[in-house]
Amino acid sequence: MKGAALALVAAVTMALGMMGGVSRAGAPDGELVVFAAGSLRAPLAEIGRQFEAREPGAPPRFVFGASGLLKDRLSAGEAAEVFASANMAHPQALAAVGRAGAVQRFTRNRLCLLARPEAGVTADNALDRLLDPAVRVGTSTPQADPSGDYTWELFRRIDGRGAAYAGAYESLDRKALKLTGGPASPPPPAGRSVYAALLEAGQADVFITYCTNALQAQQELPALQRVDLPEDVNVSADYGVALLERAGPRARRFVDFVLGPAGQAVLARHGFAPR
Repeated sequence: MKGAALALVAAVTMALGMMGGVSRAGAPDGELVVFAAGSLRAPLAEIGRQFEAREPGAPPRFVFGASGLLKDRLSAGEAAEVFASANMAHPQALAAVGRAGAVQRFTRNRLCLLARPEAGVTADNALDRLLDPAVRVGTSTPQADPSGDYTWELFRRIDGRGAAYAGAYESLDRKALKLTGGPASPPPPAGRSVYAALLEAGQADVFITYCTNALQAQQELPALQRVDLPEDVNVSADYGVALLERAGPRARRFVDFVLGPAGQAVLARHGFAPR
């Protein structure tokens, strides 16, 4: 009986091999799958085209989303070879359990305000407008998306700015509208900035997001205002990349390309800061 069971396993394994092979969670053998933060969609699409032009093989397949949700999917066993996160903590969590290798910072970002013109937000009054009860503030979702985590750190820093802002954290935590980045958040309209779409639809007056996202939304809807936050409260976002446990040589070359001059130049063109 034991011999028959072993023979059955061998037959199934051979059949899978003849079908081209499937790695964990169904990724075809030889396909370079990159899980990446949604804010990297535009630069990684360009980097992918450049990499494909230099490297033989199928083009990289990108899976974009909130980094925390992507980390959970990888922890559950989905197949990928590279994880490019909007923070360092999520790939480091995978590395701690042997699912990823060393994590390297590959670019940086920061928070900006994206505002409807009628909200009257300027660099001088940005914090006061955020705290105005009449101003609806959109955010991403903390824990699921690093953008949300950075935003709540911003709230803490505003609260600690002095007596004039005492209680700011509680007020902002209560009024923030978590419109993106969560497990139940609707996907963005095809081919559009989700932030531009949400503000255009009137679901918020101001959105706290990455400066790169704000720039992209403003290019789509020039009437939107991109407002810098005061330096003493703003939060720097460090993006980390790691090879996953099944990464092959081509995945390693892709990460090297992202870290190299060509990849860094693409990121800079899209508003990201040097690593």
